[in-house]
Amino acid sequence: QSLVIPEKFQHILRVLNTNIDGRRKIAFAITAIKGVGRRYAHVVLRKADIDLTKRAGELTEDEVERVITIMQNPRQYKIPDWFLNRQKDVKDGKYSQVTA
Repeated sequence: QSLVIPEKFQHILRVLNTNIDGRRKIAFAITAIKGVGRRYAHVVLRKADIDLTKRAGELTEDEVERVITIMQNPRQYKIPDWFLNRQKDVKDGKYSQVTA
């Protein structure tokens, strides 16, 4: 690991209407989003094939896009129903992960 800041390093990322600190490790940085805990963050990053040792600011545009799509459609990426924070929703009976 180099201590020099890479060219495309972002100090603050905007993901799902939340500012994310680019200097933190990605798994802990995305827990700043409401509805995303450490456990859910790890599962999403594993499904997105992103190195957990990376800093949040080192991610490329398409890696960030991949993380967002998986967080918004967890069931399509084989994240089990018991993992989600909104199960058998009262209004429509769907399983989903609520993030704000």
